Amino acid sequence: MKILYAIQGTGNGHLSRAREIVPVLRQYAEVDLLVSGTQSEVKLPWRLDYQYKGFSFCYNRKGGVSKIKSLRENVTPKLLREINSLPVEDYDLVVNDFEPVSAWAARKRGVACVAMSHQSAYLSDNSPRPYQRDRFGEIVLKRYAPAMAAVGFHFRPYDDFIYTPVIRSEIRELLVTEQGYFAVYLPAYKDQYLVNMLSQVKHADWLIFSRYTKEAYSPVPGIRIQPVENDAFIQSMGECQGILTGGGFETPAEAMFLGKKVFSIPVKGQYEQQCNAAALSRLGCPVAPKLDQGLIPEIQAWVLAPQPEPVDYPHHTVEVVEKVLELGIRQKEKQPQRETFA
Repeated sequence: MKILYAIQGTGNGHLSRAREIVPVLRQYAEVDLLVSGTQSEVKLPWRLDYQYKGFSFCYNRKGGVSKIKSLRENVTPKLLREINSLPVEDYDLVVNDFEPVSAWAARKRGVACVAMSHQSAYLSDNSPRPYQRDRFGEIVLKRYAPAMAAVGFHFRPYDDFIYTPVIRSEIRELLVTEQGYFAVYLPAYKDQYLVNMLSQVKHADWLIFSRYTKEAYSPVPGIRIQPVENDAFIQSMGECQGILTGGGFETPAEAMFLGKKVFSIPVKGQYEQQCNAAALSRLGCPVAPKLDQGLIPEIQAWVLAPQPEPVDYPHHTVEVVEKVLELGIRQKEKQPQRETFA
């Protein structure tokens, strides 16, 4: 069997999961790799067979998603050319981690495509949502990268096709200590703003991972800023007491697995992060809509709160891959009719 494994490259979580999935997938089939998007700091250790611009969400000046700008800058002739030129018919199966080029190419040519992503968990209404649902956000989650079948990941198995997170080996094998500081990954906020806010929290040191610097520095006592780098970030996950982060999926999951405290501030206008934050809130993690002066007392209380118990997420990567292959074989046998991409 020949498989195209297509991965969304606009977030660190997709590629982090791929580092765990690819070696297992290659035990069962010949696997080519496709990545679209260029915003992730995590890199794959294997050669890419295809790399595309894909569809990357654009942000406004307030750190939120700009729907109009995202559509204007991404739905272009270049995206259509990428979809039309990708030779998906050369593959028996497309395994898709929320990657639009391969998903729409497979849909157009009737090639079997199975989604394997966190976003697939939101195909189930059982997965937590914020109190007010966003119609555009729901459409993105369900139509951005369509597939014939799906396996989802979430903090809990909210449905029969949803698995708990794939925890990468680097995290499972990590030496867990407590060095007394808190890690921060909030790329929607500039460094100085974070320094101004967090310097007001007493009895806490902070390690801020920043997209806006190329060299580590310490602007004030108790706060250190350094570039986002995979190994350094993993090390901090083992050493820190907790992580102040956005509304992503993999980072909070790994932190909870390690028994670290999590405080989530989802990106404004990014519906998936709002959904993740709703799920984290149900699990007892503090959540806030934005980082501002009024949030300082809540962060202070979180800093002083006791450490939680580690969450036991089982090592089920082989089981997940076998389920995806089973679904792919079923879809291939159905020989789906071709669709015209519009």
